[in-house]
Amino acid sequence: MMTELLSSYIPIAIFIAIALVIGLALLIAPFAVAFKAPDSEKLSAYECGFNAFDDARMKFDIRFYLVSILFIIFDLEVAFLFPWAVSFGAIGWFGFWSMMVFLLVLTIGFIYEWKKGALEWE
Repeated sequence: MMTELLSSYIPIAIFIAIALVIGLALLIAPFAVAFKAPDSEKLSAYECGFNAFDDARMKFDIRFYLVSILFIIFDLEVAFLFPWAVSFGAIGWFGFWSMMVFLLVLTIGFIYEWKKGALEWE
């Protein structure tokens, strides 16, 4: 009885082992195969497209914040669309119209940002 229960966990253990091997390989491979030619420009810090040696108290352009908000909005949209699509058959019409309202609100926000020029990068 106990060996039968433990044998049902073998695929999970194999999956975890393969994931660890692939993860470690992806962490170690860049150190083994990367071209190493550091220079001062390559080693300097990069912060939002600004020169790393300016004053730390300088004002950021609002467009950086708008782009990050857009990213979060569409990232959340995708995060909600996948589970919704998987359970679409079980949630019925209420789930369908709930998602349509959600997408409508996101679309209105996207159009608002578009009209305000948040997507124009000069």
